[in-house]
Amino acid sequence: MAIQPEAYAARLDIDYPEQLDRLTTFFRIIWAIPVLIILTVITGGFGGFSSFAQSNGEAAQTIGLGMTGSFALATALMIVFRQVYPRWWFDFARELTRFEGRVYAYLALLTDTYPSTVDEQSVHLELDYPDVEQDLNRWLPLVKWLLAIPHVIVLFILGYFAFLAVVIAWFAILFTGRYPRGLFDFVVGVGRWGLRVQAYAFLLVTDRYPPFSMQ
Repeated sequence: MAIQPEAYAARLDIDYPEQLDRLTTFFRIIWAIPVLIILTVITGGFGGFSSFAQSNGEAAQTIGLGMTGSFALATALMIVFRQVYPRWWFDFARELTRFEGRVYAYLALLTDTYPSTVDEQSVHLELDYPDVEQDLNRWLPLVKWLLAIPHVIVLFILGYFAFLAVVIAWFAILFTGRYPRGLFDFVVGVGRWGLRVQAYAFLLVTDRYPPFSMQ
């Protein structure tokens, strides 16, 4: 019997919609403005789900990295100097990342359901809580951002292809009411890749280097 690979500490899956609403798809950017304002107010410009941000073009990329950097720095300091990752701190990061995932999934046309600040909806995002003393090297957070640079370069390129995929999907949905499955899987895969890099380099929940994979 084949041995199943160990699941990564950050996982993303989005339910494939059999039918999508043409009207809300056409006006998606306008419909999304209120929840984008909420996200920006909460985060002060947290760009945590970077791959989905890239997949929605320059405007979404302007949701900055201010809080991402601040959160990563604070977490790194706690791990390096105290070897702790407070549960409440992790829970906040996980729920915020989940909310971001729902927002960006909505922007990327992957779902018609308006993003909830509470409910999981069709976006299933999981982060494993780390045992700091057992699972994390206390000094690695100092260099993870550097080690993640190859992933950032790849994601920058993939992000623009994902943006093109969303544009093509927008036209497909307007004409057929369906998101082409291949494009859907690609956009979700880029988001999944980006989430793993986020978990490794910024959320700091794992020392396992992210795979170069969308699966």
